[in-house]
Amino acid sequence: MTACLDFPAATFEQGSAFWQEVTGSATSAPRGPHAEFATLRPAQGDAFLRVQRLQDGQAGCHLDVHADDVPGVAAQAERLGAAVIGRPDGYVVLRSPGGLSFCVVGHVGESQRPPPTRPGEHSSLVDQLSVDIPPESYGQEREFWSRLTGWPQSSGSRPEFIFLSRPDGMPLRLLLQRLDEPPPGHADCTAHLDLACDDVPAEQARHESLGAQVVRVMAGWTTLRDPAGLLYCITRRNPATGKI
Repeated sequence: MTACLDFPAATFEQGSAFWQEVTGSATSAPRGPHAEFATLRPAQGDAFLRVQRLQDGQAGCHLDVHADDVPGVAAQAERLGAAVIGRPDGYVVLRSPGGLSFCVVGHVGESQRPPPTRPGEHSSLVDQLSVDIPPESYGQEREFWSRLTGWPQSSGSRPEFIFLSRPDGMPLRLLLQRLDEPPPGHADCTAHLDLACDDVPAEQARHESLGAQVVRVMAGWTTLRDPAGLLYCITRRNPATGKI
């Protein structure tokens, strides 16, 4: 499981530069038919974040499911209720039962999870993708991701949170969050990235210095918006284990 950050063309450079700084990574050479993709390469471990320049639409992020058998896993996702949106060369774009876009892509042996970065006296790591699910889709979406991945469901720190217990070495955990109501203009599921951090105020200040804006401060996390318009959270969890 890896994630792709999707940025409009007008803010692509800003968004890519911001996440490069946040993660202490370097950006690969662009690739794709329109040079729309690039990889954020960590100093240690295998890459698990990529960026994409959108032709239209708002900033967001999507999940990439890596598989040795791309057609087979895409067919399995269809049997579980997903719909195929497109079949570009080498990968398949789908929509989950709750409307979340994701891709089934090839796997080239990535197995080493990057360690947390230490931007100062604290440490942080992008380690979680939260699927934000409207209440009417929650049960179906939860079962879809659990069955597709084969990862067991575990209770989160709040009643609206369920996470899927990832295998060792997997860079991203999946958090399935039940919303009280869909956000304005979004009837389908959306997703955002979470960072685990052992000093949320210090990490928040670092992100603000890089151009992020605070949206909401809660007891266990802070929601921010990056310079390209992407929402994400800094959470009070152990960066090494992902747990509180």
